[in-house]
This record gives sequence, structure tokens and C-alpha cells, in this order.
Amino acid sequence: MNQTKRRYNFNPGPAALPLGVLEEAQQQFVDYEGKGISLLEMSHRSKTVEELNHETQLLLLSLLNLPKGYEVLFMGGGASTQFALLPMNFLRPQLTANYALTGSFAEKAYKEAAYLGRTHVVASSKEQGYRGIPAWDAPDLSPNAAYVHITMNNTIEGSRYAEIPEVGDIPLVGDMTSEILSRKLDLAKFSMIYAGAQKNLGPAGVTVVVIRESWLEQASSEIPEIMRYSTFAKNNSLFNTPPVHAIYMTNLVLKWTQKQGGVEQLERHNLAKSDLLYEVIDASGGFYQGMIDAKDRSPMNITWRMANEELERRFIAESETHGFEGLAGHRSVGGLRASAYNAVPLEACRALAEFMLDFARRNG
Repeated sequence: MNQTKRRYNFNPGPAALPLGVLEEAQQQFVDYEGKGISLLEMSHRSKTVEELNHETQLLLLSLLNLPKGYEVLFMGGGASTQFALLPMNFLRPQLTANYALTGSFAEKAYKEAAYLGRTHVVASSKEQGYRGIPAWDAPDLSPNAAYVHITMNNTIEGSRYAEIPEVGDIPLVGDMTSEILSRKLDLAKFSMIYAGAQKNLGPAGVTVVVIRESWLEQASSEIPEIMRYSTFAKNNSLFNTPPVHAIYMTNLVLKWTQKQGGVEQLERHNLAKSDLLYEVIDASGGFYQGMIDAKDRSPMNITWRMANEELERRFIAESETHGFEGLAGHRSVGGLRASAYNAVPLEACRALAEFMLDFARRNG
């Protein structure tokens, strides 16, 4: 398959997958490893699937550079289901869940917890239109905190935490859906992270939870088994039928990540990609207007506005005729968004930067 015939994919999720991964999966689709059947048809109780499941867990822990003492769980329902499962497992009646509101998904996570127990907003940038990451310190946390939840990268708005906040001994939980494996972080600061796979890990269908074993021991045993993290841990994520093919695709993406030089190399690559686009935005004299404060900008989701919606619609229409995909902003905020996840090649961002410059020359 020729890369030049493929569109430049900036979709926010499901998002771009590495071409080599797609081609390898294509070759194995009908007859997986000479077994005579497709992985899609194979029992999740088979030795083949058990080994695939275990290998993928170990690959992820290695790439995340996490020490011993963490469990990897493969679950369904997307990151949105984790918004509810987290408080179901850890928000006891006498405790309070702390949430930092930095974007639409952070707010959704907070609302789900509020259905289940006491919650506290430690900081919010909602009144500022989620233009940045609000500052807060440990004294802003509530007494008897069950945990602190943050959304590390805000997919819709295009902001991210530059550093992991310090929360002392309180368990820290991070939604890392749109930036996992994109930069080097000390993830041992978290008691739990979770991520829908459809950005940097693989296709939609599997959600990854990485949880510290010592915190897992504190999870509730008074909720239905299927909703307990401990159930998935005890059964190696095979309590019920897992999304086997999505886990297989994640396995291939993780191996691709290793071949690229791991997270550290991908971080350099991602900064080079996003710098191309932010430089065009900043040098446009206001033709393109960044939506996020410069210090909080995300390399994963680059967002901007233009003078009016008609001009934005024209930009999107023209971009599609030039081979670009997925540049419309989220329906809740409008504008434009280029999601430059790990699998988006540098040439795609270079081509988009050139198109943006040309469009500005013709319409400025």
C-alpha cells in the first residue's frame, strides 16, 4: 500500500494507526499465525489469546517505565465508563473525591462521581472557556480525600498539564486517553491511570487501566463483580469476553512504539510535529487564533479559530479536497483541531502547515 495514496488523518479518535500495523494485521486477519481461523473467531480461553493478553500487558508496563507493583487491566466501555467505575470502586461514604476541571471530559468525569458520593472541585478553568490549566496546591484539596482526578490532556480544547501535580499521600488518578505514550512522565506518581485505546494505543474497543496493586486492595467489594477492578485483576482481564482483536491491535502498536525508539523518541517527534503548526498559528498575524494559553498547549491536539465560522467552513472544505481528514473542531466548541497523535507522520504536519500558509495568503 502506498502511503502517498492515503489521506492525512488528523481525526481525534478513532485516530490514525501506523500503516505497518494495519498491513501486518491485514496479513493475519483471516488466518492468525497459521491457526486456520481468524483471531476474531478464536476463544478468549485459548492459550493463544491468553499469551497475547499477557504479552500486551507486559509491553505496556515496559513502555510506561512503571516499577513492579502495577496491574494492567483491559476493559470495555471506553474511558467514559471509567468516569463511573472509579468512584464506584473508591469513593466511600466518609470520603470526598477531588476533581480538577480543565475541559469537557474532566467535567463529565466529575459529574459521574457526583452521582455516587461527595465531590469537591479543587480548581476549574470553566469560566475562562477552558483556555488553560488552572493552578492549585495541596491546601486546595478537601479533607478526607478519596483521590484526586485530573485529565492530563484535554482532547476537545487542546490543553495539557505540563507537569504532574503534587498531591502528597492522596491517590492521584489520571485520564491519559489522548496522550498516553506521547511523552516521558514519572507515572509512578499515579495510583491509577486509564486510557481509551483509540488515540495512541490502538483501535476503539479496549480501555486500558493501569493501577497500583496496593491501592487496588482498597477497592470496594460491595459493588457488582463486573464493575470491580479487583475482578479484572484476579482474572487477568479474562473474567468475561474481552475485545480480543482490539487487544491484538494494541499489541502491534506497542511493538511499533518500541521500534520508533520508545516514548522518549516519540516525544521529540511529537514536539517537532506540533511546533510546525503552532509556528504557523503564531506567525499568522491573527488570521489563525490559538484557543489555548501558550504555556498549556497540547502537542497532541492543536486547536485554533479563524475570523468567522464561514471562513472556518471554507478551510475545512478545501482541506478535504487536498487530502486532509478530521480538521473540524469538536461540535461543542467549534473552530479547527489537528490531532497529531503518535502515528501521525511528520510529513502530514508539514503538509498541513504548508496548506495553512497558502490558505492564509489567499484569504487574508
